Amino acid sequence: MQIKVILIGKTSTSYIKEGVEVYLKRLKHYVKLEMIEIGDVNYKERDRQKEKEGESILKHIKADDVVFLLDEKGDNPTSREFAQFFQKKMNAGTKQMVLVIGGAFGFSKEVYDRSNGLLSFSKMTFSHEMIRLFMLEQIYRAFTILKGESYHND
Repeated sequence: MQIKVILIGKTSTSYIKEGVEVYLKRLKHYVKLEMIEIGDVNYKERDRQKEKEGESILKHIKADDVVFLLDEKGDNPTSREFAQFFQKKMNAGTKQMVLVIGGAFGFSKEVYDRSNGLLSFSKMTFSHEMIRLFMLEQIYRAFTILKGESYHND
């Protein structure tokens, strides 16, 4: 299985960039992961902004991709449950899992309609820069759990 992470907005904070690079390097041992950054779209109207971001997101999704959106209304798994989530997708023969971090106003209806489900990492709201680092760390943690490595402690 391959993982594609689609992100709205760029990372400009140096310590976030450094952390992202650390986890991307670590993940190479477990899974092929691609990150696609889509530049910010600025419209005065929220719906128009979500629509334009949605068009950009959907351009990077193939018909057979399994797509999960990071959304406050999504399932909020533990780290072990997140690991099992990946294991189930791999067992089902998923070729490409796509995880999407949206913009400040969420996703367009078209993106929600295309998704296979919603995930949440917290009931709190995080900046788009922070959540990309958190997501990569949790993906790394999930694969170390699946491999029985000592990174995760219960």
